[in-house]
Amino acid sequence: MTTIGILQLVLYIVVLLLCVKPLGLYMANVYDGKSFVNRVFAPVERRIYRLFGTREDLEMNWKTYALALLMFNLAGLLFVYVLQRAQASLPLNPMDLGAVSPDSAFNTAISFASNTNWQGYGGETTMSYLTQMLGLTVQNFVSAASGMAVLVALIRGLSRHTTSFIGSFWVDLTRSTLYILLPLSIILALLLVSQGVVQTFDAYQTGQVLDSTALADADGNAITEQTIAVGPVASQVAIKQLGTNGGGFFNVNSAHPLENPTPLSNFLQCLAILLIPAALCYTFGKMIGDTRQGWAILAVMTLIFVVLLGATASAEQAGNPNMPTNVDQTANDANFGGNMEGKEARFGVPTSALWATATTAASNGSVNSMHDSYTPLGGLVPLWLMQLGEVVFGGVGSGLYGMLIFAIIAVFISGLMVGRTPEYLGKKIEAYEMKMSSIVILIPPALVLIGTAVAVISEGGLATIYNNDPAAHGFSEVLYAFSSAGNNNGSAFAGLGANTPFYNTALGIAMFFSRYGLVIPTLAIAGSLAAKKIVPASEGTLPTHTPLFVVLLIGIVILVGALTFFPALALGPIAEHFMLIGG
Repeated sequence: MTTIGILQLVLYIVVLLLCVKPLGLYMANVYDGKSFVNRVFAPVERRIYRLFGTREDLEMNWKTYALALLMFNLAGLLFVYVLQRAQASLPLNPMDLGAVSPDSAFNTAISFASNTNWQGYGGETTMSYLTQMLGLTVQNFVSAASGMAVLVALIRGLSRHTTSFIGSFWVDLTRSTLYILLPLSIILALLLVSQGVVQTFDAYQTGQVLDSTALADADGNAITEQTIAVGPVASQVAIKQLGTNGGGFFNVNSAHPLENPTPLSNFLQCLAILLIPAALCYTFGKMIGDTRQGWAILAVMTLIFVVLLGATASAEQAGNPNMPTNVDQTANDANFGGNMEGKEARFGVPTSALWATATTAASNGSVNSMHDSYTPLGGLVPLWLMQLGEVVFGGVGSGLYGMLIFAIIAVFISGLMVGRTPEYLGKKIEAYEMKMSSIVILIPPALVLIGTAVAVISEGGLATIYNNDPAAHGFSEVLYAFSSAGNNNGSAFAGLGANTPFYNTALGIAMFFSRYGLVIPTLAIAGSLAAKKIVPASEGTLPTHTPLFVVLLIGIVILVGALTFFPALALGPIAEHFMLIGG
């Protein structure tokens, strides 16, 4: 890779890490009710609680917390479904778009409620402005806030003792939305508008084609005009990135010039993807009273991310060995070296590889290039990042609580090795916590592998695969789709025709159970830990803020991913790689 390409990646990492402490400290103060914004907007907060029929000081046990979250998310899911089905009769539909089909509406409703934001449809040709704003954009806020609420509940479970209360879902949801997601989204939306991201209620525009002889319709008639889709884009783009949602206004997502027009907008959007997940590590350390623990978790995430980022960028920069080298290409051309298929010329290889790695490290799913066109090894890394459980930064809240589950497993394994009861942050890790942790790490692989197996042996699953992408690559497309749905990511290889009754239903089911099947045992762990006594550290206690624990945790995360998915990866991208180098 060229020097310019490396500097682009280094700059991103540096800016991201510089933002961790100030934003993380702010979020910790928000959740503890100590931030200045809590005091300024206290009247607004109290009115919201009255709407929910609760008060700030009314806390919940883990079962009540889980029930409130599930009922709120279910209400949002049903609302988005009905809105899609009725959009043809509702206002803010200047292009008179019809009702969304039942299977697509089912898939999309679950997708946005679960913070997955998988899109089997083209946004500008399917969803009205009202559906995009009132349905999808609103869910981008509250689904992200729900994940952050679960994380805060787990942190309280780790920091409190001899109590059954882990906070109030309504308080955590409100503060996540009102004080964190909303102000950051307003700032980012204004910055994006300044770069040319469109934000309007006007109907789609018409432009004249510069060369009418170059285009023709199905009847052979020259095409002289082009319809240019516009709409309230910037407001949705801001929260889709900050909330690790990923659902784009346009079909090609952040590769679209009206959704991501400049290098600066590209940098800001890519930074926003990992901004909150990274900063929450410091929030975690601050809320438990030991920031070293947060830095250790951040180190684990960053080390895995940097290594896999280098692997993706190197594979794409190397390109296809069977393609002839362009003799006119200079050696220092950072943007246009390597595999440019499926990539925007405005962004090139380095920042496309950065986005692909960031969006699959987080449960974001937005794209600025088409992952289906990556080299086999370049596509393997984003695929495997999802299969690790979306814990390398991961979704806002969900990534960190997933990594904390792995930390619990790591101290349990270390306890087995030294023959003593494992402890994490002063809490004994016993059979109940390990049962719940096992559920958390087993559900996503089961959904991914079973879903993929069913798809490749069923008529509905095969119907949109092998016509265009036979053999290993077609299998990779299906594996990627279920890895994305089963880990609440939302990105796709894009060669798979997924907007069918089979895939809309199967992927919708995977998204639902991957989100809520993990939330419930995580909250159960929070409740169990909150009820425990603090165990004083002794000589046999494993320190969980040291480089040794960082290495141990990295090993656990990678081994679980490698052992679980290696056979499937061998049938897909690994087999395709050997086919590629074999000519």
